[in-house]
Amino acid sequence: MLTISIGVCVYNEEKNIRDLLNSLLNQETTKYIKEIIVVSSACSDKTNDIIEHHFLNSNPKIVLIKQEKREGKASAINLFLKYASGDILVLESGDTIPAIDTIENLTEPFKNPEVGMTGGHPIPVNDSNTFMGFTVHLLWDMHHKLALRHPKLGELVAFRRDLITEIPNDTAVDEAFVEALIREKGYELVYAPDANVYNKGPETISDFLKQRRRIFAGHLHLKKTKGYAPSSMKKLDVLKLMLQGLELTPKNIIWTLFAIILELYGRALGLYDFNIKNENPFIWDMAETTKGVVPEITKDYNPGTYLTTPIVDRIKLWSLINQQTASFSKSQIQLESSFMVDTSTSILVKPETILSKTSIESNSQQYPTKEKTQELKKQHKILMKLVPLVPLVIILGNGLPEKLFKFLYIYL
Repeated sequence: MLTISIGVCVYNEEKNIRDLLNSLLNQETTKYIKEIIVVSSACSDKTNDIIEHHFLNSNPKIVLIKQEKREGKASAINLFLKYASGDILVLESGDTIPAIDTIENLTEPFKNPEVGMTGGHPIPVNDSNTFMGFTVHLLWDMHHKLALRHPKLGELVAFRRDLITEIPNDTAVDEAFVEALIREKGYELVYAPDANVYNKGPETISDFLKQRRRIFAGHLHLKKTKGYAPSSMKKLDVLKLMLQGLELTPKNIIWTLFAIILELYGRALGLYDFNIKNENPFIWDMAETTKGVVPEITKDYNPGTYLTTPIVDRIKLWSLINQQTASFSKSQIQLESSFMVDTSTSILVKPETILSKTSIESNSQQYPTKEKTQELKKQHKILMKLVPLVPLVIILGNGLPEKLFKFLYIYL
């Protein structure tokens, strides 16, 4: 039977960490979840206190690793990789909540020995009746459709432990970098659409742009250092999928137009950051409006066909389950603990031990300023040409034939 290690990398997640760990502890799965390792990156809120007081002493599966200094998410992932011992490693974002059968659905494809990595289905809980909520849903719906065709994995991923030992600390797109390494080794990527994981997208334009420019700059860095571009970098596919199934109401048309412009602007900013400012934001500023209590947000959220029971009701049930050690027999605890790192105390990691010595070196060659400026101007010109065509594409939607899409793309 495959064993599973779950890694949760957190920075100031006091609002969500209790419900996230409760949901992970109560997964309905035929697999054996061996350990849940939380890597806390210099948290300054009550995240560590909640874990230590409510989970460490009563749950032998929980391990807390505390970094004294924040070194970026990739550095935290490398600590997880160092301590994890399961056959399959799962990476769950600290600001998400999985459904009760998510880990089962996420790890099921590993029965096929050709599969090296899987990814879950992120579902935003933002109010789609607001512009930013509409934009977030539009973006994640596009990712879902794209992943069904060409796996684009994020928010919740799983991979075989023997395939990945570390990743560079300077990558800002950790899941995409793991994708690149898995493909490099000749293994398949699989999108698991039934492995639902709930997240909260940005609620302000400034937070949206902050997030999108960082991700795009990270993808540019990945392409430069590894020659790998995730499927979301294919502009034509992204545009087509954004428009699929769009209800042609005046509000939807206008909001979709502005959402596309906002995404293009975010990508342009990321291009500027990487090519002009030489920035690779692997230690990023947090988008504060994405930090919320996901279960509370889902009270008025109807997941439709994704779940028969709303996620908030499931979490209420999970929270009622007694997680105290007394609920386990002494023999069970001893059996599980024999496979585990000693969790009676948390692990404190000094800054000098955080940095991994990766064999993957980034290309540090710098472009001449003139060349960078010309490239940025070229990209800006392309974006400006695209904007007048957006209403036409929205109106025609799926009626545009493939050749016409390609013509527009080549023209731009």
